Order: sequence, then C-alpha cells, then structure tokens
Amino acid sequence: VTKTDYYSTLSFVCFCFLGSIPPWLQGTLLRNGPGLFSVGNTSYKHWFDGMALIHSFTFKDGDVFYKSKFLKSETYKKNIAANRIVVSEFGTMVYPDPCKNIFSKAFSYLMNAIPDFTDNNLINIIRYGKDYYASSEVNYINQIDPLTLDTLGRTNYRNHIAINLATAHPHYDEEGNTYNMGTAIMNFGKPKYVIFKVPANATDKEKKKPALGNVEQICSIPFRSTLYPSYFHSFGMTENYIVFVEQAFKLDILKLATAYFRDVNWGSCLKFDKDDITLIHLVSRKTGKTVNAKYYADAFVVFHHINAYEEDSHVVFDLITYQDSNLYDMFYIHNMKQDVDKFIETNKDFSRPTCQRFVLPLNVDKETPPNTNLVRLQDTTAKAMLKQDGSIYCTPDTIFEGLELPGINYKFNSKKYRYFYGTRVEWSPYPSKIAKVDIATRTHQVWIEEECYPSEPVFVASPDAAEEDDGVILSSVVSFNPQKPPFLVVLDAKSFKEIARATIDTAVHMDLHGLFIHDNST
Repeated sequence: VTKTDYYSTLSFVCFCFLGSIPPWLQGTLLRNGPGLFSVGNTSYKHWFDGMALIHSFTFKDGDVFYKSKFLKSETYKKNIAANRIVVSEFGTMVYPDPCKNIFSKAFSYLMNAIPDFTDNNLINIIRYGKDYYASSEVNYINQIDPLTLDTLGRTNYRNHIAINLATAHPHYDEEGNTYNMGTAIMNFGKPKYVIFKVPANATDKEKKKPALGNVEQICSIPFRSTLYPSYFHSFGMTENYIVFVEQAFKLDILKLATAYFRDVNWGSCLKFDKDDITLIHLVSRKTGKTVNAKYYADAFVVFHHINAYEEDSHVVFDLITYQDSNLYDMFYIHNMKQDVDKFIETNKDFSRPTCQRFVLPLNVDKETPPNTNLVRLQDTTAKAMLKQDGSIYCTPDTIFEGLELPGINYKFNSKKYRYFYGTRVEWSPYPSKIAKVDIATRTHQVWIEEECYPSEPVFVASPDAAEEDDGVILSSVVSFNPQKPPFLVVLDAKSFKEIARATIDTAVHMDLHGLFIHDNST
C-alpha cells in the first residue's frame, strides 16, 4: 500500500443491515476521535495524540451511509509531508531532527518556550453559527464540511478573543447561540477564565469571515492561583447561569513553559492537589456578574458535566467526578495494549467515575445560623452547609457509579430532566456497555454485546416525542475480534432494546465525541 493510498479518504455504504430504522431519523451523526497513531517509523505515546479522523453516519430514507476522512490540519500536513511525527501532542513531545544544524536546533528550542499548540482537533465537533468545526482544547479549530467531511480551513481563537485554551464541550441555547469557555494564560494581561457567546446568526453569508468574528465576551473570572489555573474540560449551563467548577486538578504554567527544555510532555504539566478545595462559580448569562456566595466542595477531578437546571431557588448540576487524576494515565498506548485482565489487576487503585449531583441555594437568609443545610429540595441528599464565615460547603448526592461520556436528550439541556446515557466502564480504558440511568428511581438499563466496545451514545429525539426518552440512541461499536466487524447500533431509548444495526465493511476506530445534525440543519 502506498503512502498516498494509506492516507486516502474512506467512503463506504453500510453493507449489512439488520432491523428497521425509524423513518423520521433523517440526518448525519458526526463523530471525532484519534485515528492514526504512527507516521513512518514514529509513533504516538498517548491515545489522545492520534491524528483526528472524522466519521459520519448519514441516515436517509431508511438507509445508512458511512464516510470517514482524516482532518487535514496543519499538523496532519506537516507529519505526512515529513513521513514522521514532527508536531508535539498532549502525551508525545517531539524534538528537532538530529540531522539539523545547531542553529536550527537552537531556534526550535526557543520557539517552544511558549508553546504553539498542535491543531490536531480530535475531541469533538462544535457548531458556531451555521459552521461546524473539529475541536480539541487549544486555540486552533478547523472548519469542516459536515456532508463531505472536507477540511475548509483553520481558525485561531486568539484572532477573535483573548484566550490560549478553550473547551471542546460548548452549550447551545434554544435560539441556536453557542456558549463556551476558555483560559487566557499568556500575553493577555492578568490571567483569567473567559466565558463567551457566539450568536446563532454569526455565520457570514458570503463565507468571507469565520463565525467567531462575532464572538461576545460574557465575563472573565480571575485565577484563584496565578501560576496554577484549574483545568476544565466542560462546564454547566442553566436558564440563567453558567456553572464553572474551578477544580483542584491544575495546569502548572511554569512547567508548561519549560516542558520542551526539560524533556517532558504537556500532559505531565497537569497535577491534582488532593489537599485543596473545589470552588464553584455561578455566573449570570445575562449580566456576566458572578454570584457573591462562595460555594466550595472537597477536592475532586471532573471532565464531563451531565446537565444543570434551576428549581425552587436552587441550581442543580450533575457531573462525573474522580478522586484522583489517573484517568489520563490509563490512555497511554502501552497501557491500552495490555491484556484487559492484566490491566484491571495492575490498576485497581484507579478511581472509578462517579455521577454526582450538587445543589447550590441561591437565596440565603442573613438570619440563618451556621452549620445549617440550605438545600430544601426533597429528591436529593446533596447538602449545602452555611459556614461561620458565610461560605457554603457543598457535599454531593451520588447518583450512579461506573459511567462516562454522558449524554442527554438535548431538548432538556438546562432544564429539569430524568434520564442520561453513557458508556459503562469498569477498570479498563475500554467501555463495555451502553447504559441508561433513571435519576428518579436510581435504576439503570444496559445494552451489551460480548467482545464489543461502544462509543459515546447520542440521543436523537423523535419529532412527535411526548416523553423525555421518546427517541433513539446511536453508537458506533468496535471489536478487537477480527471476526466481528464494526457496526452502528440503533437502540430504542425508552425500552433500551436494539432495533437496528448497520455493519461497516472497513476498520472503525474508537472515538470520543460528536453530534447529530438533522438534515434540515446542514
């Protein structure tokens, strides 16, 4: 196979179809994740480093069509042109070619004193205005065509808003506006977290300007510790508030700035301070002002929020927590290559993901005595204790254990809801089941197939839905057994029974995140 053939576009029709696709399911499921781990004689060390491969499953008149293309980022182009990995990633630091002269080497080291991050956007797909972008957590995003999967061009957040990093998990309101968060670390004055909004009508009809050209800053929040900002992968949003968890999992700025010189990767610049606290910020979506109350909790690590809403003068938000930061270590390639049983045996001390609910009271009577629980909701054991100094110490209600990559019926985003979906994980990097959790009854249902590993489940509501779980769940499924080809599974979200699957005649990689685009939205 030639290099050109190896890196070519893949496009296939799903060839083996079982079951029946609901006739109302019309649109495209976009997926993003790492898809290429070696170039020439060089290989990545971490699964989160693999070059982005965009997948799509298009549903049209009862048929399913599959397509995939590598994201043609600048990182991809440089690596392929050199036939070796030449751009550093999260867990893989790359150094100058040993054949370079001393002046080239010195220049390379100088340029890496302030990292210019890769644009290998392998985490999610974001919509800004009517444009779609492959995203990760850096200042670069790459616009894609959601139908052809072509890469249309790179956009730099820093050309539009003063941030170095941004999340790959934005929120969308009912009007189609996009809300996101970023971190301003260097060259932008006092370091801070920045919350911003991109209006629904931000797309330039003549396509001469990116949607980010119309970005609006909602507010900024100063770092609690100037040299150790909180890492955040997502955030919460209710009808009136942004929920930002400033956790004890932190980025060491000095270590980041010197990582290249000290021969350490960027991933090692993240550290969990188990003796610290977690601060919880509530920011008004309308005014940009932060609620004065100081909400805090014990130290934990969080990557994914599930949902948030307001009820009876409380803000309720659900997220997935860990008691340590070992999750990233699990995804080093040498760990993922271990036999599953061996991995479980050697990593029993890893913290399991726990779905937890926090409740923040919005109104505090000045006459309330200290050590009073301010939570008045009856369907949760979460507490918010008023302390002597006026701060509020929050303890969560545990909903479920052993679930990641959560998703909901997005029509209930920022609203009170009952169900969420995710992949069941035990003590290995491979998800083994898809789960549906009923928060009201604290029960769950699962879909499982032996030797199969499903991706993040995506809920698509039926157009005439009367209940929250009227719709389907979509998940792409892979297997390490060569006799089991990959397939897309379609589950009835209410019964959680399989109603259809489409088997794909090509290799499909485990992926991370994505979204469903209804055919009238592209």
